[in-house]
Amino acid sequence: MILSREANVALVSFIGSCAIFLSIAFLNLWYGISFLLSNIFIFTCSSIFIFISINLIYKEYDYQIAIRASFLGCVFAIGTYVKLGTPPNYENFGVYMCIMSIFHYSEFLVLALISPKLVSTNSFVINHSPEYIFAATFSWIEFFTETYFWPSLKSYFIISYFGCAICIAGELLRKTAMLNAGTNFNHLVQYEKAEDHVLVTSGVYSLFRHPSYVGWFYWSIGTQIILLNPISIIGYTIASWMFFKQRIFIEEITLLNFFGQQYCDYQNKVGTGLPFIRGHLI
Repeated sequence: MILSREANVALVSFIGSCAIFLSIAFLNLWYGISFLLSNIFIFTCSSIFIFISINLIYKEYDYQIAIRASFLGCVFAIGTYVKLGTPPNYENFGVYMCIMSIFHYSEFLVLALISPKLVSTNSFVINHSPEYIFAATFSWIEFFTETYFWPSLKSYFIISYFGCAICIAGELLRKTAMLNAGTNFNHLVQYEKAEDHVLVTSGVYSLFRHPSYVGWFYWSIGTQIILLNPISIIGYTIASWMFFKQRIFIEEITLLNFFGQQYCDYQNKVGTGLPFIRGHLI
């Protein structure tokens, strides 16, 4: 497969920044530098090197892609470092950082592979919505607050790894759905039918009408199981369910307008894949 220019930029930037950051991190650990000083040194050196390199290599639009991909590469590297080099109660946050960075990076990469003309800096879905940012920030506050006051709450590693397995399964389902849909996939609900837009009912779409949403729904809940955040687990479940219920309802109105009886027949054969969400039925 020939990678698009955008995919190449994102791939090189992500892997490059991750490799640089991890190299400096483990050199510091090898020479026994304290954790705090090590973190400050790693962040400063890595950031300076990465951003200077990007500025020399990429320009304008490619630069914007490279910055975001490099940032996610750094997040993945920091997550790996936190997982391997911090006290046990903080390990879960390292796994969470890795899961988050891979999700957002792969959102861009997969879309760049299947529809390079549609890809933009928004395809990383980092700034998905104010609600998304608020939910993430709240989960971080909850994690560190509970770790400080109730450290034993974060010691159920079997449950945390179960959450990681849920995230991996959800991630694989979503990316499989994106690849399965090909050029028919879009991060935004489409209100006008493109000439080459066809109804995909094969592959994972034969199991769920909205497999990408199913994957994202369980992935989002899994992130909070990784962190062992009891409040956010409940909050994420309710918020994600409400978001996808509304999103599916709106999207199915457009799909019924696009495909008519063909989509009605598909609805009768295949469910949405999400609990207690039926979609827009005629």
